[in-house]
Amino acid sequence: MADELPVAFKKGVTFNASAIGGFENFDADLVLVPDPATLAVLPWRPQHGRVVRLFCTITYQNGVPFDADVRMVLKNAMKRAASVGLTCNIDLECEFYLFKTDDDGNPTKLPYDNAGYLDIAPLDKGENVRRQICFTLEQMEMTPLSSHHERGPGQNEIDFMYSDSLTAADNFSMFKAMVKTIANSNGLFASFMPKPLDDKNGNSMHINVMIERYGYNIFKKKDGELNTTAGYFIAGVLKRISEITAFLNPIENSYKRFNTDLKGGSVGWAYGSNMDIIRVISSERDNAKLQVISPDPACNPYLAFALVLAAAMEGITEVTPLQAPLDDSGSLPESLEEAISLAEKSTFIREVLPENVIDAYLAEKKKTAARFEADANAVFQQHLRTI
Repeated sequence: MADELPVAFKKGVTFNASAIGGFENFDADLVLVPDPATLAVLPWRPQHGRVVRLFCTITYQNGVPFDADVRMVLKNAMKRAASVGLTCNIDLECEFYLFKTDDDGNPTKLPYDNAGYLDIAPLDKGENVRRQICFTLEQMEMTPLSSHHERGPGQNEIDFMYSDSLTAADNFSMFKAMVKTIANSNGLFASFMPKPLDDKNGNSMHINVMIERYGYNIFKKKDGELNTTAGYFIAGVLKRISEITAFLNPIENSYKRFNTDLKGGSVGWAYGSNMDIIRVISSERDNAKLQVISPDPACNPYLAFALVLAAAMEGITEVTPLQAPLDDSGSLPESLEEAISLAEKSTFIREVLPENVIDAYLAEKKKTAARFEADANAVFQQHLRTI
C-alpha cells in the first residue's frame, strides 16, 4: 500500500525466494529494494487510488547484493563494455499474435484477423489495439517508434526507441504484461509464443544494438568499409551464438521457428538480409546498428542482452576475425535439448553468468523439455503462459 512505500525504499520488501522456480532449495527470504528511477504509473488501472510499477534490486537480508539478480548480471555486462569505451544502446522489434477468446473468455488459437504484412483496415483488425498499446507506452515513457501488421494472420509488431540496455530489458518485461492486459480488455488473447501456429510465421524479438566508441557509431561504414571494431563485435556474437541459444530461445517451441523463419538456423551475417542470424542495417547512416534476429519473445531479456554483449566484448578483446558476409559457420541447435547440452559445456557462459543462475536456469529448461516430451498439451500451455 502507498503508506508502506517509504519503508520499502528504506528497508526493502522481503519475499519467499523458495517459491520461485529454480530456487526451491533456497532456505532464506530475500529482499526487494525498489529502484525509484523506474517508477511509472500504470495508465490502465483506476484513476482513484492509482497503481505504480517499480523494478527492484535483489539483496540478501544483510544488504549484500544477490548474485543471481539478473538485472545485476546485465548491469555488470554494461560496465564491462563501458570499460573499453563502448556505449551500448538497444532497441527492440517485438512480434505477437492476437487471438480470439471463446464465450467464457478462454484463449483460442483463432487469429483475430486474416490480414498480412503492412495491411490496413478493414483487413487489419488490430490497428486500434496497437494504437492503444502505443499510447499507453508513451504514457509510461516507453517510446514506441512504429507499429504495423506482420505477415501472419492476427500477427502484429511494435518497435521501440533505443535506450540503454537495462532500460530496454525493463521496458520489454513491462511491454509483454501491458500487451496482454490491453488485449484482454478488448476481449482478445495476446501470445508471444515463438511459433503459435505451425504453418504461419513465428514471433521474433529482434535485438538491435547501436554501439558508439568515443562518440562514433562503429556500425557506420567509413570509406565504404566496416569499422574493424564492428567486425570483431559481430565475430564475437557469431562465435558464441549457438552455445547461448538456450537463453535466447528458451522453450521447445522456439526451435520450430528456426526451420521456417531463419533459413533452418544457419549461422552467418550480412548487410540487410532478412534470413541471416546477424545483419548490419542502415550501414551508410548515422543510426547504423547490428541486428540479432534469432532471439524470440519467450527469452529473459536481462540474460539475453548480457550474453550478447559479453560475446561481442570477447570478440573485441580477442580480435576475433570476421568471416565473409553470407558465409555459413555452422547452425543453431535444432532442439531445446541440444541447446541445453551446448550451454552446459560452455566455459564462456560460466565466465559471464553466476554459477547458481546457470544451474537453476538449465535445470528448469530440462524440466520444460521433459514436460514437452511427456505431454502433448504442453504446447498449448506454452501458448497460454508466454508467453
